[in-house]
Amino acid sequence: MRLMVINPNSTASMTDKIAAAARAAVPAGVTVVAVTNTSGPPSIQGAADGVTATPGVLALVGGADADAIVIACFDDTALAQARALSAVPVIGIGEAAFHAAMMLGARYSVVTTLSVSIPVIEGNLRDYGVAGSCARVRASEVPVLDLERPGSMAEGKVSDEIAEALAQDGSTAIVLGCAGMADLAARLSARHGVPVIDGVAAACGMACVLAGLIRAA
Repeated sequence: MRLMVINPNSTASMTDKIAAAARAAVPAGVTVVAVTNTSGPPSIQGAADGVTATPGVLALVGGADADAIVIACFDDTALAQARALSAVPVIGIGEAAFHAAMMLGARYSVVTTLSVSIPVIEGNLRDYGVAGSCARVRASEVPVLDLERPGSMAEGKVSDEIAEALAQDGSTAIVLGCAGMADLAARLSARHGVPVIDGVAAACGMACVLAGLIRAA
């Protein structure tokens, strides 16, 4: 099975991080091909960046040689258009993470990067019909690219926001609202004692299941 994972932004170090999380999440024998949208913005922070990234994402989807595709931006950039374009399953990491949390029976808070991302995520929750399962979407006020800088305060700020969510929202799980947080999930789960869900891992696992169902049909 061949799984293409698309980073909708143009930051190659984030693609590498996403690829590592994807490879850790899929069964043996699945080939993960991680690609960067080189025509996209360096990061996607809000609706305008998503619009800028869309043409490159759709070009990658249209040229994909894969059994399933994951769009690795928590905003689920161009997801509906990509599904209309592709003959194989296309999974967004935001939608996958929401459903993973629900299947765990959890009431969850989303902890994302900047406040500008909140309206997009809240809109997706409504559009997917799952807004009632989410206690709150929170911003840690960490710029996306700070997650790529060694020695930044990004992880600490995300952790602090998780603590606030657990104290104030009645949540029993946390969904990380950025693909650039993929490497933080295990550490933050151990630190806070609750499931911390990375959408990259969730989406890649679901993509493999769906591709397998299609093959078996």
